[in-house]
Amino acid sequence: MQYFYEYLLTASVAVPLACGCILAVFPLSNKAARLATLAGLIIPALASLFLWEAFSDFRAPDTGFAFLTSAIYSGDLMPLFGLNGISLPMFVLAGIVGLAAGLWALGQKNIESFRMYAALMLIMSGGLMGAFASVNTLWMYMFHEFALVPTFIAMCVWGGQGRRTAAMEMAVYLTLGALAALVGLIMLFINSGSFNLIDMMQSFSAMPPSAALQNFIFPFLLFGLGTLVSLFPFHSWAPRTYAAAPTSFAMLHAGVLKKFGLYMLLQVALPLLPAAAKDWAGVLAALALCNVVVIGLITMAQRDVKMMVSYSSVSHMGICFLGIASMSVLGAGGAVLMMFGHGLSVALLFMLSNALVNRLNQWNMLWMGGVYSKMPVFACFFVAAILATIGLPGFANFWGELSVLLAIWKFSPVVCAVGALGLIISAIYGLRAVAWIFMGKPDKRLIEAEPVYEDLTWQERIPAILLIAALVFVGVFPDSITSGLNDVLGSIGAYATNIK
Repeated sequence: MQYFYEYLLTASVAVPLACGCILAVFPLSNKAARLATLAGLIIPALASLFLWEAFSDFRAPDTGFAFLTSAIYSGDLMPLFGLNGISLPMFVLAGIVGLAAGLWALGQKNIESFRMYAALMLIMSGGLMGAFASVNTLWMYMFHEFALVPTFIAMCVWGGQGRRTAAMEMAVYLTLGALAALVGLIMLFINSGSFNLIDMMQSFSAMPPSAALQNFIFPFLLFGLGTLVSLFPFHSWAPRTYAAAPTSFAMLHAGVLKKFGLYMLLQVALPLLPAAAKDWAGVLAALALCNVVVIGLITMAQRDVKMMVSYSSVSHMGICFLGIASMSVLGAGGAVLMMFGHGLSVALLFMLSNALVNRLNQWNMLWMGGVYSKMPVFACFFVAAILATIGLPGFANFWGELSVLLAIWKFSPVVCAVGALGLIISAIYGLRAVAWIFMGKPDKRLIEAEPVYEDLTWQERIPAILLIAALVFVGVFPDSITSGLNDVLGSIGAYATNIK
């Protein structure tokens, strides 16, 4: 049975990549392309759910990993797959959001060159699954790059207004951030002799690097990976990118790919460099508060619904960084819960906001109004997504935000108070957007734009239901994620004691 799950894990990475390559190379008919797209996204999504359910039975007590594919692959430079308590939630998130993004694309009839669009989406999805399934840190990085390149291409071809400028800005920021992170990974390799995360942990545990060396390496990872997550002040690329990106790619990038930097900090940087992580916790907390409050205030000033969602995504990443900065198991676990919940809710918001703009031919929320009476199903999904984003109990985001605030209180009550202010700001702009869009009467300028009040079709409802169901499931059963987190986070030296 162990081998079955190993092959299932490998297939979840290989199948979308293979289907993407087939679509890119062979001139399939539209029907065949759609079937290949569906197969390439359903298989990894179902595989991630099967592996999630079986994880506790196959987790190795010595390494914390389950489904290690060491029997299939060998060699330090070969891809090695496995899941632990940190990577499993991100792996499941990639599977669910990937399927939702694909189903949304399949439900749209106006995508030109759908075969190439789907090919890029499948390659991106396969890269995401591989990035979170890899145990080899070099392959984590390489799979991230596999997932990043399709976003750039898709933006240039299918993106909205200002797509080329946004794509170039994204490329510059993320290339510099990725290079800085790669320098940090290479320095970790030099000091451990391996890219295998398990071997690196054993090597660093037997002979920990000096505090000076750790403090030299850690900033490369912190600011390099932080740029990938849009950590203040390296955030300006993100809002314009998400607003200009095609819907499915915005869902995958904002919902999943942007979590990679946070994931690498939790999975690699903090376990291997605990002394430096504690020394840099104050700096990280200060920058995270800028994300939460400063970007939150900028979000309040937005009138473009897509830019509001984009800036809110950047702002909420600050909560995840605060969880890491708390230097506690509770805070880090809350960060993972927040990453999972936010990935689902922001993917749903991008999907719905793009649908809203396409139907109303207008982006200004102030000109909208009365949409609820004409598109009630759409309104229900949008309101649910907003409530999840602002942390309503019953959704996964709530447990993440609550855990982070409880943890950061022990770190600093002042930081906790300012962070809580950011949550109030998010409630203001979220509920205000609901009032502007769905209540009152439309402005005459919206009527002149000749809006089409068409409610969500069933092809569009299914991916929305999928995302909402995952949000509610984890919101009701948060231990489905935290049960695998406690052991792995408890073994991280940086979390051995809280900073007073």
